[in-house]
Amino acid sequence: MARATTHPLALVPVPRLRDVAELLKPITWFPPIWAFVCGVVSSGVPIGSRWPFVLAGMLLVGPLVCGTSQAVNDWFDRHVDAINEPNRPIPSGRIAGRWGLWIALIGTAVALAVAAGTGQWVLAATCVGLVFAWAYSAPPFRLKMSGIWGPAAVALTYEGLTWFTGASVMAGALPSASILTILILYSAGAFGIMTLNDFKAVEGDRAMGIRSLPAMLGVDRAARIACLAMALPQILVIALLASWGHAIVAGVVGGFLIGQVALMRRLLRDPLQFTPWYNATGTSLYVLGMLAAAFGLGGVLGL
Repeated sequence: MARATTHPLALVPVPRLRDVAELLKPITWFPPIWAFVCGVVSSGVPIGSRWPFVLAGMLLVGPLVCGTSQAVNDWFDRHVDAINEPNRPIPSGRIAGRWGLWIALIGTAVALAVAAGTGQWVLAATCVGLVFAWAYSAPPFRLKMSGIWGPAAVALTYEGLTWFTGASVMAGALPSASILTILILYSAGAFGIMTLNDFKAVEGDRAMGIRSLPAMLGVDRAARIACLAMALPQILVIALLASWGHAIVAGVVGGFLIGQVALMRRLLRDPLQFTPWYNATGTSLYVLGMLAAAFGLGGVLGL
């Protein structure tokens, strides 16, 4: 008598919703949703009847694309996490078998489906974002192993592509050249923010062979590079806003930059100690400057 075959997933318990939510890390969704809001504002298009597209866009950049990237990362890091962070959903067995991979694949498919119904430019941005989500963690690329490509990929997807998505959702078309220029500059500046995020794992990165800038260059040099990477694009943003007739907004963004530079002086005294403090203060001023620039581009309040 022939034996009955059983699907492999049938032998593995279905993950609980709270464990799936933990895998998708909702706390990480805030930065891309913020940049998406900047894109919405910068378009200058009244929300009005665009609410369904706005909600679809927020779903895309938050739980779908960003959440999927977290699932991809945890799946391909499961062996390392089993040693360093065994309580995470996958190494702890709360998400058992290959469910971690299936969740990432399902998230990818749903994101593409939602993006396809939202617009061609949103679909294009989503495709690029998902490619980077997989390339960041999955072999053979493993962009996270590089101190250049890793932070650059995260900066582009978290800031640039999500801003692009917000503007495209509202306009239903390719964003204007001015919007594209500003979002590219803020993406470039976010490279510095992502470099600072690597400071929390310098010793671990060195042990695992991850070539983050702090691990390769030392924390002092990496901190100076991060500060320059954040400041220089903002100077260009200020100059462009002023040249486009948005003098008030340029002044506001300039004020936020002055505040960041003042905070950077303390950061550079002891980067390892003050990076968490700077992320809560200086990075907050950076993203507030993003929103101010978006208001200027969108002509909100005539600024």
